[in-house]
Amino acid sequence: MRLGAVLSALRPALPLLLGLSLGCSLSLLRASWSHGAAEERCLAPGPPAPPARGAPPEAAEGRPGPGHEDFRPRIVPYYRDPNKPYKKVLRTRYIQTELGFHERLFVAVLTSKATLNTLAVAVNKTVAHHFPRLLYFTGLRSAKVPHGMVLVAHGDERPIWLMYETMNYIHQHFGSDYDWFYIMQDDTYAQAEQVKALVTHLSINQDVYLGRAEEFIGGDEQARYCHGGFGYLLSRSLLLKLHPHLDSCRNEILSVRPDEWLGRCIIDFLGITCVSQLQGQHYHTYELAKNTELEKEEEEDFQAALAVHPVSDMTLMYRLHKQFSRIQLDRVYQEIQDLQMQIRNLTALTPAGEAGVTWPVGINAPFLPKSRFEVISWDYFTEQHLFSCPDGSPKCELSGASKADVSEIIESAVEQLNRLYQPLLRFSKRQLLNGYRRFDPTRGMEYTLDLLLEAATQKGHSHVLAKRVSLVRPLSKVEIIPMPYVTEATRVQLVLPLTVQDLDFVANFLDMFAMNTLDTHDNALLTLLFIYHPYDAQRVGQVDVFAGVKAMVGELEKRYAEVKIPWISVKTEVPSQVKLMDIVSKKHPVDTLFFLASVWTEINMEFLNRCRMNTISNWQVFFPVHFQEFNPALVYRGEQTASSSTDFLRDGHFDRHSFAEACFYNSDYMTARTKLAADILDRDEVLENMELSSIISPASIPEIKAQM
Repeated sequence: MRLGAVLSALRPALPLLLGLSLGCSLSLLRASWSHGAAEERCLAPGPPAPPARGAPPEAAEGRPGPGHEDFRPRIVPYYRDPNKPYKKVLRTRYIQTELGFHERLFVAVLTSKATLNTLAVAVNKTVAHHFPRLLYFTGLRSAKVPHGMVLVAHGDERPIWLMYETMNYIHQHFGSDYDWFYIMQDDTYAQAEQVKALVTHLSINQDVYLGRAEEFIGGDEQARYCHGGFGYLLSRSLLLKLHPHLDSCRNEILSVRPDEWLGRCIIDFLGITCVSQLQGQHYHTYELAKNTELEKEEEEDFQAALAVHPVSDMTLMYRLHKQFSRIQLDRVYQEIQDLQMQIRNLTALTPAGEAGVTWPVGINAPFLPKSRFEVISWDYFTEQHLFSCPDGSPKCELSGASKADVSEIIESAVEQLNRLYQPLLRFSKRQLLNGYRRFDPTRGMEYTLDLLLEAATQKGHSHVLAKRVSLVRPLSKVEIIPMPYVTEATRVQLVLPLTVQDLDFVANFLDMFAMNTLDTHDNALLTLLFIYHPYDAQRVGQVDVFAGVKAMVGELEKRYAEVKIPWISVKTEVPSQVKLMDIVSKKHPVDTLFFLASVWTEINMEFLNRCRMNTISNWQVFFPVHFQEFNPALVYRGEQTASSSTDFLRDGHFDRHSFAEACFYNSDYMTARTKLAADILDRDEVLENMELSSIISPASIPEIKAQM
């Protein structure tokens, strides 16, 4: 009984004990094996074992072979010769350059006098922008280069000489910058995305000569050259080894075709033949027959082809590009459907279940605002008008890109409805009743349409109905827009307009300016603009309402001897931003960077740098979205204010409708002001109620962008 009680008590812990015992036994057994193997290595006398057949001697010693020296990391110890003077080491701008990384793919297109302005232009318009770097090579002398093309003219139209000079040029200018070199003719259509995908799956550690392998006429049956009409791929290592032998190939090898000449050169001096398959990757090609109907071409060889040849004219090149683009688009749509199905299946297994599936499937969920200030408003539109206009007017005509956007989204909605309900119903649009759209930064442009449709059945019956549909135009690939180069060394000229109502708050502004700008020696200047009422201007000799401010400025100039804070006095009943800036603009050079501020603005170095970086002359103006605090007397009611750097966000909101602060160049203001003067024709009363944001905006200057 006692034994049974003990066993019953130990039964829950029995699996744990068995697991611990088994684990300890296996670990001891593994340790004994490792110890035995170490003893054998340490006690093995005599010379090391010979390397395997064909392996380099370095492999036997555990060192990388000659073909691996560029791909194994190694530590280079730092040593400084005490007998030599110290020299500062200049580091590269990018770590990629210092580590010796190369770009992926370089493309060379061989063209001629007869095809430079036809087929070469077609190549440039179809696939050139898909390759990272593409150059055209020709034998013409002083050829006229078509727009948007980079042409290298060798001055000799002989085919062999063109190939020889092209290989020399590629080695000299790009041999150390790229891993792969793709050579093609201008009568070849290449699928750029497929070629780029091919090189990502190939190892750069091998000498590669890849293309459509062809036999030499009357030559060795085992030797092959790559047909130039279908393009071929060369690795960087092969190009480096081939370059010393190009002169010998030019003098010793006779051939009519440049691709045969290059193939014979590679075979004779490097012993490498052309292959159509390497490392599990196939170089698919398709030879285009005459009078081929591309739209009906459904062969697998055609759809999988990386290169198509021969292309006889520009129209055929464009038709090929359209057909392959359609094929690629169908593949993408099919992949999207497969991914959406997988997302639905996996979401059903999550704790949220099917309710966790967002619409559209695979697109981010809509943005959820945390306060009323973050709510994204909808813009109402019809087929003729937009009721949220850029200039602030309540109604404007729908035109340009907005009209094309609305037309496309309506057409897409009807097409999707027909795809969903066919063949039972066929929809046709009669009218757009209501339209709403908004831009969600987390997913894209959202649309809600109320459509008046006519639904027709298979028997010919029709019925008019109203239907609401929702659509999303998701954000696609993000592109980097090229911008002019700007620095943080630009001097900022602050302009502070002051009225009598601002006198109680000027002291705080000047203290912040001195602490964050003058004490830090920031490259910023301040100009005060005193706005006198006509009554105060008449009594300025007896009582100057801005005398206290001028005394503060004098104290700052005494404290900072190198600082001068000028002021400008203006007499007006109705202060206008435009009229005030007219006065300030005439007193400063055209390259001055203005920062229009208010007494409520808190100046610091970070914001001044943002003003410098976001304002670009003749390109972009900057209207910062400032944080508007609530009245402290109402928020705290005598309590202590927020202490942390994040708590203050609860005491106000970002005001997107305020344009009190602005950064812009004087040259841009003068350009906008000149254009405005021609529009208003000396009607100065128009300027009294006009804000600065309406002067220097994209609507007034087409070349200028507004940054917020």
